[in-house]
Amino acid sequence: MTGDFTGLGPFFAVHTHVTGATATPPWRPLDELLTDESVLGSRIAGVRTALAGGRPDDAVEWRVAASVTHLGLVARLLSPTLAFAVRDGTVLDLAGTWWEPVPGGAVPLSVRPPSGPAAPFSDGALADALAEQVLDGPIRRITGLFPLSGRVLWGNVASAVNGAATMLAADRPEWTDRARALATALLGRAPLRGTSTRADGRFRRRSCCLIYRVAPSGTGAVCGDCVLTRS
Repeated sequence: MTGDFTGLGPFFAVHTHVTGATATPPWRPLDELLTDESVLGSRIAGVRTALAGGRPDDAVEWRVAASVTHLGLVARLLSPTLAFAVRDGTVLDLAGTWWEPVPGGAVPLSVRPPSGPAAPFSDGALADALAEQVLDGPIRRITGLFPLSGRVLWGNVASAVNGAATMLAADRPEWTDRARALATALLGRAPLRGTSTRADGRFRRRSCCLIYRVAPSGTGAVCGDCVLTRS
């Protein structure tokens, strides 16, 4: 593998395939998730069924399932991308990525390894490249397919960036400074600027991913970085 991040959890682990290879079942091109609303709709429906947990699917609002699906997908794309950036100072090329449509959890990903040694970016240039090639690339494309509030969706992306950086810093303390610096830089750039705050070192988004509404009557607990969390 290009980089073994398996120990960081399923959202960071990636398979690899050679450039020019064609996805064969069970692998499918990631591009279909970024462009085909019917494929994405099937994913949302599956997440909705899983969240319902044996209840009728309509016990979970469609918009809740859609938001949870979006958060899971952007976290899946951003986690290994940030890991490569922090460790190697490079930007993972997500073009040609494959995915496997398994039900629930982090979808398996297979990426193209770099064709040769890549010159690492400086941290400032690295943040610029991540914003341009990832946030304004596949993340914006998939986000644009969800007919939900942009405030919620880009808040999901902010949570995914912060969550990935937090995991990297916790598991690999030597990466803490760069992980935090890159996350801070990304959160300070459009389209993430203004989607979150940080007080006394604590990240807090300015929106809610709606997961609390999965519980009957919408009485579930909220995430630690949610705007609804009371100090």
